[in-house]
Amino acid sequence: MADLEFIRNRIESKKIDYINYDFTYAENSALTTFFDLSQEFESIEDFYSICVWIPAIFFNLDARLYLIEPKLQEMILVAKTENDGYELHKSPPDYIVPNKSPYYANNSLVLTVRGNRFLIDQLPFKTEDDVLGFLELYIANDIAPHQELFFEKYANRIGFNIHNRLLFEKNIEHLKFIRTLVADIEHNIIAPNMIYKLFLKHLRKKIQKNTELEIFLSSNLGKNTDEQISMEHVLSELTEINRGLTEEIENIEKHHKHMSLFLETLLRRSHFDKGRLTLLKKQCNMNKDVIQPQVERFTERFKKMGISIDDQCSGIPDAEIVSVVDIGLLSQVYANLFSNALKYTQEIITHEGAKKKCISYGREILIDYFEHGKDGFKYNVFSTGEHINPEEREKIFEDGYRGSNVAKSPGTGHGLTFIRNAIEMHGGIFGYEPTQYGNNFFFIIPK
Repeated sequence: MADLEFIRNRIESKKIDYINYDFTYAENSALTTFFDLSQEFESIEDFYSICVWIPAIFFNLDARLYLIEPKLQEMILVAKTENDGYELHKSPPDYIVPNKSPYYANNSLVLTVRGNRFLIDQLPFKTEDDVLGFLELYIANDIAPHQELFFEKYANRIGFNIHNRLLFEKNIEHLKFIRTLVADIEHNIIAPNMIYKLFLKHLRKKIQKNTELEIFLSSNLGKNTDEQISMEHVLSELTEINRGLTEEIENIEKHHKHMSLFLETLLRRSHFDKGRLTLLKKQCNMNKDVIQPQVERFTERFKKMGISIDDQCSGIPDAEIVSVVDIGLLSQVYANLFSNALKYTQEIITHEGAKKKCISYGREILIDYFEHGKDGFKYNVFSTGEHINPEEREKIFEDGYRGSNVAKSPGTGHGLTFIRNAIEMHGGIFGYEPTQYGNNFFFIIPK
C-alpha cells in the first residue's frame, strides 16, 4: 500500500501533466464521456462500441478496435463504426503491428493499446510487451501532433479499462467456478460421505457380537456341565461374523476409492489456477474403469428403490478398446446420471401390460459422426418414466434449472450442467431424447 505522501506527489504530478497536455474542450469532453459511459454500460461488448464511437462522434473519425480475444487467444476485430469490408472477429490486416508510438499506415492512425504492466501476468491470456490490441482511426491525413498526443492518451485509457474489465470478468468466472465446484463437492462428496456412518454402524454391531461371543466362550470354556457348548455352532457364528466384517471392510474400501477419485478430481490444483474445470486424460477401459465402478456403487440403492438394472443390451463388450479420457470427470458424469435415475425413475406399464421400473446403460459406435474418418462413441443411461415436457428439454441443461415434474424431489439443478461441461471439454456433446417407456440421457465423445 502506497503512503499518503507518495499519493499526494502523484496527484500533483498528474495535475501538471494535464496542464501541459492543454487538451481542448472537445478532447476533455471526449475523455469525460468515455469515463462516464464506461461505468454506465456493464457489457464488455458495449464498452468496445464506446471506444470506437467516441472518436467518430467527437472528431468525425471512423475507428476499428482490435483486441486479443481471451477464449480464442487471438487478435481479432471486436468493434467498428463503418459497414466496410472488414469483418468482425477477423484478424487485423498486415499493416497493423505493435509500435511504441502512434504511426500512420493505409490512411489510418494506428495506436497500440497496452494493459497495466504490473498486472499483465493476471490476464487470462499471454501477450508480448503488454499489448492488448490496437485502435485504428481513419481517414487520418490531417491530424495535428497535439491531437495525436490526445489519441495516444485515449488509447492508454482504453487499455487500462479493458485490462480491469478482463480481470473483473476473470474473477467473476473464478467465483462462478468455485460456486459450482462447491455444489459438485456437496453432491459427490459430502452427501455420499454420510454412507460411511452406515458402514461403521454395521461394523460396530458385528464387533460387539464378536465380543459377546468371546465373553461367553471365556466364561463357559472348561466347565463340566450338562449343557455342552456346541463348538460347531460357535464356529459357524464366528465364520458368519467374520464374513460380515469382511464385507463391511470391502464396502468401506470401495467407498474410499470412489471418494478419493472424486476428491482428487474436484480439488485438482489446475482447476483453481485456471478458474474452470481442467482435463487430466489417461488411457482406460471405459466399461471397467469408469462405468462398472459406478454401477456397483448404485446397485444396492437401486434395489432398495425397486429399480432393476437391465444391462443385457448395453452394447459394452468386456474387452472394450482403450479410450483416452479424464477418468475422474467421466466417473462423476455417470455418478450424476445414476443419481438422477435413482430419484426420477418411475414405474410404467408396457404394451404387454407388464409393470416395469428399471434403468439401463449402453454404448454404440457412430461412424463418421464428427467428420469423415472420425467416429464417435455414444454412451447413454435410460430410465423408465414420463417424458420431460418438450418446452423444458433445453432448459434442463441450464445451471440451477429443475423441471416441473421433479419439483418435489431433492436436488440443485446442477448435475446436468456439470455433465454438459465435462463432456464438451472432451470435445463431445451431451443431450436428451425421449424414448419408448422413458427418458434417455446420452453423450457422444470422439472415438
